[in-house]
Amino acid sequence: MSDLAIRVNNISKLYHIGAKQKRHDTLRDSIMSAFEAPKRWFGRNGQAAEEDLWALKDVSFEVKHGEVVGIIGRNGAGKSTLLKILSRITKPTTGSIEMHGRIASLLEVGTGFHPELTGRENIYLNGAILGMRRAEIDRKFDEIVAFAEIEKFLDTPVKRYSSGMYVRLAFAVAAHLEPEILIVDEVLAVGDAEFQKKCLGKMGDVAKEGRTVLFVSHNMHAVTALCHWAIQLNKGMIVRRANALEVVEQYLGETLNEVARTEWRGSEGDENVSLRKTMITTQNGSPFTTDEEVNIVIELEVLREVYALVVAVEIWNVRQQLLAYTAQDDKESPPSQVLRPGVYEWQLTIPPNTFAEGTYIIRFDVGLHFRKRIIDGQGTLRVDLHNTSGIGRRYGSNVWTNLVRPDWKWKCAITET
Repeated sequence: MSDLAIRVNNISKLYHIGAKQKRHDTLRDSIMSAFEAPKRWFGRNGQAAEEDLWALKDVSFEVKHGEVVGIIGRNGAGKSTLLKILSRITKPTTGSIEMHGRIASLLEVGTGFHPELTGRENIYLNGAILGMRRAEIDRKFDEIVAFAEIEKFLDTPVKRYSSGMYVRLAFAVAAHLEPEILIVDEVLAVGDAEFQKKCLGKMGDVAKEGRTVLFVSHNMHAVTALCHWAIQLNKGMIVRRANALEVVEQYLGETLNEVARTEWRGSEGDENVSLRKTMITTQNGSPFTTDEEVNIVIELEVLREVYALVVAVEIWNVRQQLLAYTAQDDKESPPSQVLRPGVYEWQLTIPPNTFAEGTYIIRFDVGLHFRKRIIDGQGTLRVDLHNTSGIGRRYGSNVWTNLVRPDWKWKCAITET
């Protein structure tokens, strides 16, 4: 028996976009439309017309039994299209696929479920679709229900389930009914943090049992922790295929290059508040080193009197893990401060030797407490910390994986009225 689970050979997928369906009033109109169709499909030089989009172009790879493969890339790169082709939901325009083994797919919330059937009935329906006998499903039934944690609603039609309940049951069914190939899209992002952790652990167990997993995710930490190797897609083509850590680091490096600034100026916000400047400074200036104090400056213009304004800073590492979160109102919730119109400057001070050598992303979160988020990602900065004193050299930024809420110093002053 071959150890090959999946072979994808020059898969391409063409979509026709932007073209409206024309109504034909007469038989003559229909005949003339048929003769003109080649003109619409191809330009004068035989090239695809402007409304044609290649979602995938000449994609080829092989996956062995027992391998866990990550598929990463920006939105619109072709990841979901590839999984739909592998799941036989849609056909490729060109190319061929070989699949050796039963396939279970989890691509969208509720995929494969009949909304009028109960959770119990859908478990048996999905098992039958996978080609399992009732006795096999019975053997796994209690395990599926326990994993999904929906026993109380087992005999309720799934159309009344929340999106989280849908995902719990769908993943439990897909993972426990022993498919040889498990295909999972970003749908896990719908579940809560504890359930996501549980799902990732289950996918790891599935792989250890010798089954194959294809995993699409924007969670780079999950990809590096779970996958043996990874594929990066860009505009429908494979641009990188290697060890998962190598692919992720290069992909994030490309993303980081877009945010290579330690100072931002602009105007972002709403009718209440406008973000005017964000900046990272130290006493000695650039390059930034691990053994000196780092100051993060946020300048906001308050356009009209606001109550309970929250200004927060998030610090992320290059693997898109949130390392630290701090807000100026941490000691007071809800904040009682009323700010009158004017320009205000907040300064956050991070003590020396807080972070190890590495690259960090600084994001800003500004809003009205429990009412409205005004700034979410605008003004993002990047800082490269270099080690000069020896402290922290032993551990790079990659080992910082836990969220902390540090008691760092905040200062606020009005600079213009």
